[in-house]
This record gives sequence, C-alpha cells and structure tokens, in this order.
Amino acid sequence: SSIRGPTAPLTMASISNTSSLPQLQGSYITLDHVKKPLSDDVLGTQDYGRRTKIVCTIGPACWSEEGLATLMDAGMNVARFNFSHGDHEGHGKTLARLRKVAGEKGRNIAVLLDTKGPEIRTGFFAGDGVDKIHLEKNKEIVLTSDYTYLGDKTKIACSYAKLASSVDPGQEILIADGSLVLTVLECDEPQGEVRCRIMNDVSIGERKNMNLPGVEVDLPTFTEKDKDDIVNFGIKQKVEFIAASFVRTGTDVKNLRRLLQENGGSRIKIISKIENLQGLQYYQDILKQTDAIMVARGDLGMEIPPAKVFLAQKYMIRGANIEGKPVITATQMLESMVSNPRPTRAECSDVANAVFDGTDAVMLSGETANGPFFKEAVDVMARTVCEAEQSRNYNHMFRAVVNSTVAKHGKLTKGESIASSAVKASVDVKAKLIIVLSETGKMANYVARFRPGVSIMCICPTITACRQASGLLCGVHTILVDNLNRTEEVLDEVYYELVKSKTLQVGDLVCIVGGRMSGQGEMMKIVKVTEGQSYGHILKDSDEFFYNPSMFLSYAK
Repeated sequence: SSIRGPTAPLTMASISNTSSLPQLQGSYITLDHVKKPLSDDVLGTQDYGRRTKIVCTIGPACWSEEGLATLMDAGMNVARFNFSHGDHEGHGKTLARLRKVAGEKGRNIAVLLDTKGPEIRTGFFAGDGVDKIHLEKNKEIVLTSDYTYLGDKTKIACSYAKLASSVDPGQEILIADGSLVLTVLECDEPQGEVRCRIMNDVSIGERKNMNLPGVEVDLPTFTEKDKDDIVNFGIKQKVEFIAASFVRTGTDVKNLRRLLQENGGSRIKIISKIENLQGLQYYQDILKQTDAIMVARGDLGMEIPPAKVFLAQKYMIRGANIEGKPVITATQMLESMVSNPRPTRAECSDVANAVFDGTDAVMLSGETANGPFFKEAVDVMARTVCEAEQSRNYNHMFRAVVNSTVAKHGKLTKGESIASSAVKASVDVKAKLIIVLSETGKMANYVARFRPGVSIMCICPTITACRQASGLLCGVHTILVDNLNRTEEVLDEVYYELVKSKTLQVGDLVCIVGGRMSGQGEMMKIVKVTEGQSYGHILKDSDEFFYNPSMFLSYAK
C-alpha cells in the first residue's frame, strides 16, 4: 500500500511531475507511461493512491446489498440519491442497505441527496392509449400554458404559466433533452399561447422536459417537494450533502441554509448545481455562499450552446479552486457504458480533462443507476483519473492556487497560510504524508485546496465531518477518533497503525497540521514517525464507522 504521490516518470531524461521548471501541459508524460500495463487492482490503481473522488448514482441496477458492495469495492466515495425518482420509503430502504454494507466493509461513504428542483414539462395527449405524437419539420405547433389541455400534433400544453411573456419571436425552445427544437413565431400573452415552427422531425411522448435557453425562468428554486425531501428525509436520515438543483443566485443558497438550520440540519453541506446561464452569471455570488459546486452539464448544455459547455466547465472549476470549494464534474462522463462494457475514447478523455481542469470529484449517473456494467464504469473512471493524476505537476498547481488566491483576495487567511506552509514544507522535506487534526474538517479542506503531492489524512472526532471530507475533498482520507483532547496520544496511535500496516516506516517524515481545537490555535510541525502504541482513540468498530488498517485510505488498498 502506498500513500505517496504519483510516481516519477519512468525515464531519466524526462521532467518529473514535481519539476519547478515551467513546461507545456503533458511535459511529464513519457512513452513508458503509455506502455505501462494497467494494474488489476483498481482500488490501488498502479502504485499510488487515487486523489479524485467518485460519486455514484444509486438506482435499480446497483441498489441491492451485493451491488452496493461492488460499488464500494470498485471505488465509490459518495452515494448519490436522485430525488427526481422514487419516494422516501424506497430511498430509506436503500440508504439502510448502504449504511449496513459500508459498516461491514469498513468504508466511509458519504450520502448526497440530489433535489428534483423546478421544472417545465409538456402536457398529456388526447385520445385513449395515445402516448406519442409525430411532429413534422416546418409545420407549426402551439404551446399553451393551460396545463389541463390534452394535446395533439397541432397544440400541446406547457406547465410554465408565464411562457408567453417569457419568450420572444426568434427564440428557441428545446423539448425532450433537445430532441425537439422549436422556433418561436408569435406570443399571445392574453391567451397564454406561443406559436412555434417545428425545426425537425421527431416523435415525442407525454410530460417531456422543456428548456428555454437564455430565459430567466420565474420559478422557485425549491419546490414544496424539494423542501419535504430535504426536511423529512435528508435531515432525518442524516445525509452529508444536499445537491440543490438549478441554483441561480447566492440568495438561493442562503434560503436553503436557513431551511437546514431551522430544521436541525446545519451540519449538512450544500452543493450548488449550476445548470443555466443565470447560474453562470451569478456564479461568483453563489461561490461565496455555497459549500461546493456541481458542474451539471446536462441541462447546462440545453441552456447554453454545447460548444460553450467546456468553457463554462473550466470557468467554474477554476473559480471553485481559488475559493477552496470542492467541485464535482457531472453528466454523461461515461454515458455509453449505460449499455456497453467499454467506454468511448472520447469519454475517457472527458474524464481525464476534468481532472486536468482541477475537479475534486467526477460523477456517474445512469452508468451506475441503470446500467448492467456499473462496476466496469467505476473501474474505468478510477483508472482514468489515476492516469491523469500521474501526469500533473503538483508543485505548479500549488503555486498556481496560491498566486491566484492572492491575486483575487490580496492575501491568504491565517488558516490558508498555515495549510499552504504545510504543503510547501511537505515538498521541502519530502514528507510522506500530511496529517490533519480537525474537529470539523475545515483545515483538511484548506490543505486539499493547495493540491499537495502527497496524501492527506484527516483525524476527526465527528462521523459527519469524516464522511464529508472523505467524500469530496481531493486526496483526503479520514479516520474517526473518540476525541482530540490528547493529540499526542492520538498521533502516537496513528503512527502505530501506519507502521503496523506497513504504510509508513519508522523514521519517515510527516507534516502535522492542526485546526482550531478545544480553544487551541492552528499549528503546523514536521515530525518523524515512531513505532507508537495503541491507546484506543481510533474507533475501529463503532456502530457508524469501522477502521480497517489495510483500507485506511478509505478507497485505496
């Protein structure tokens, strides 16, 4: 087992991936890297630990105990529950199975509740047994905001009451994930109708999603269903993350945080999903308020031109990196693996490029929820991100984050300064590991944002913070302890476990970073690993967390 950073390139003439010399991207990749066989052990892919986290959507294909165990073995860090489908009873049973299997396997798996959010849909059709209509190119069709209207090929209902006052002639309307494109010809506000031209031949079913590119839709960010899901499931079931769909402003995030605080869910972290142009326009405001970001490329690709989505992705990831907010890149990353055992080459490149952009996590949707090849999808994603991580220059990334943060804010905060010093010190002294002592996981987040070339172990006394840090923070692995009051004993026991499991050797240097604990201030120091001894502070087999020395990295053997 290794917690060391990516291995040096395999030829003496090449430039190492910790070189201080400015180089074109890819300068650290050699032919030997390309030729080197993939490891059969996906969890410990090749001879270094995976940093980028993997979010897996839970669905019928994998929600059995056996399927969930398979996902965990393959490398899942976060289990996503999609509340666009299912009910509380069904999700509750799945969550119970997840927690049971995670406990049995000694895994620290975070749970993400993804809200349905506001939506615009087409209506139902007239006629018994009519579930599809065929629309012909260049013909006209009317959209009515009377949702009780039963439609046909000349007129269909739309659930958005303000449609006629929101769009203008010449604008496009996309239906059924863009499979139907309409061009607006005329708007009749008194009648609540919009006359459109059909731009392509297509057959569509009832209640299909509708996108209005460039329109600031007047719908609440959180529906009554969303509020019920958050309060009566998310908070009660103690999930770690809420992914809020269609976040458009920082006020949306404030409103969600107020809802959580008023109902006993203040410990839950908020992930803002950016899915339209308005969210992009207010992105900096959203970043200030949110805990994390999801680059939700599905609806975003309906709201802005597909050729612009990669620019939005890079813009959002860079912004999140500067603010130290974890970011998930999502949607169609390995889409072909919903029905195929192998991905396309373009899909693997998409995953790798998200890592190069600076993402903290990558997400699988239908690939794990509905596809028979859910294990293979996680295997491919784990291998791909490891290959991408091997060709990154961590020294350059560290300096880039520091410089970009100072350029935007003028200085680092005290916590950021200590974290950046720890990362630099780990390079200077060739430390094997950065150990963070933190009650909330905040200091681990500070360290992770500076992208050290070695792994980060967060020692934490709260299970929620452990799962949150292990779930989304890049390169962070967590251990649950009973308390941090006796830090020297805790560290001694950590050394004992690391040496006993042959992860580290006596005499190896590690960097110790402490957050604000029990009235103490932040601190950083370099120490040598000793043989240590066990004091019983590490909770090895509690009801909520099982510690396994061979899997302390949480997702790498």
